[in-house]
Amino acid sequence: MAETPHKAGFVSIVGKPNVGKSTLMNALVGEKLSIITSKAQTTRHRIMGILNADDFQIVYSDTPGIIKPQYALHESMMGFVRTSLEDADVILFVTDIYEKHDEDDVIKRLQHAKVPIVLLINKIDQATEEEVKNKVAYWQEHMNPTEILPISALHKVGLEHLFERLLHYLPQHPPFYPKDELTDKPERFFVSEIIREKIFLNYKKEIPYSTEVVIEEFKEEEDIIRIRAEIIVERRSQKGIVIGNKGEALKKVGTQARIDMEDFFQKKIFLDLYVRVNENWRTDQKLLRRFGYNEQ
Repeated sequence: MAETPHKAGFVSIVGKPNVGKSTLMNALVGEKLSIITSKAQTTRHRIMGILNADDFQIVYSDTPGIIKPQYALHESMMGFVRTSLEDADVILFVTDIYEKHDEDDVIKRLQHAKVPIVLLINKIDQATEEEVKNKVAYWQEHMNPTEILPISALHKVGLEHLFERLLHYLPQHPPFYPKDELTDKPERFFVSEIIREKIFLNYKKEIPYSTEVVIEEFKEEEDIIRIRAEIIVERRSQKGIVIGNKGEALKKVGTQARIDMEDFFQKKIFLDLYVRVNENWRTDQKLLRRFGYNEQ
């Protein structure tokens, strides 16, 4: 009996901020790998989620939302987007029911892509059938992708059909990663992402965008993981806000993060959180390299 051919490839998820890319990635992989909040620009890195079965391996890439860069940090974020387009076998361009066409650098690149582009109209649960139909026609005219699929990532509507289409487009290839791997990122990365998510949820205005999380220590013992993490801010006044009155705000972030980490690692967590000022880290190339932003 002939063996079933094995398919494998890279699927890049790109689009503007807040269209639901991270929600989609987590739904497709079946694990929470990417930060999801209502604030824009929460994803800063390219995060790979690997879906395995006997006869296929799909390597999804969640990428930062497409923006016009204002800092060296933004430049690096857009670099992750461009790199993900270069090695993609299929591109998922995610828009939503509200968004209009925009002549952005990355979108222009998509028009010259040599791989299938599946345009996903997300959040269809918030629209009428007529609105969805009009949106499909609109994108057909403005971008003319390989195909357009209406979905709701949050409610998992249309994802089964999307998965079938992705398998159709993927080339025959041996797996790129061991079959038991879920992501290309180390455990420390997810610890910092969990803490960053709690910062986005608990602080307003500029604070979430001015912070970075560095894991100084990650020590796994038999029944506990001991973690020491630093929250980097740009100004002394921000340090006071992050810590809060009698340390209450920082304590709340630490408690929420620890609960999520224990769920993620299925182990008891001891989390030690500190706050440090590193002025203008978003424009400092040396610091950005240290924080892993110039590695594409």
